[in-house]
Amino acid sequence: MVVGTLKIEFYLSDNRSLKGKRKIVRSMVDKTRSRFNVAVAEVGSNDKWQRIEIGVSTVGNDRRHIDSSLNRILTFFDSLYLAQIVNSEMEIFNV
Repeated sequence: MVVGTLKIEFYLSDNRSLKGKRKIVRSMVDKTRSRFNVAVAEVGSNDKWQRIEIGVSTVGNDRRHIDSSLNRILTFFDSLYLAQIVNSEMEIFNV
């Protein structure tokens, strides 16, 4: 079994409230779940209204497929233009 994780940090330059941030996070999470069928959630910076940390996890049996999926998800987040990607960390490991 191969497990892949992706943690992405975003910066919201035009946001002024937690309510605005939550609207953007919900949009990102829902779109990613429906398009890629992966586990995705906000994993940090919950009370900071200009920072978003989202975690994505997927499981499979082929390392190349997991790597390709996580890279497509990262590209997808970038193409949404909802927030600027500051940092991303990807880890793939065998269990």
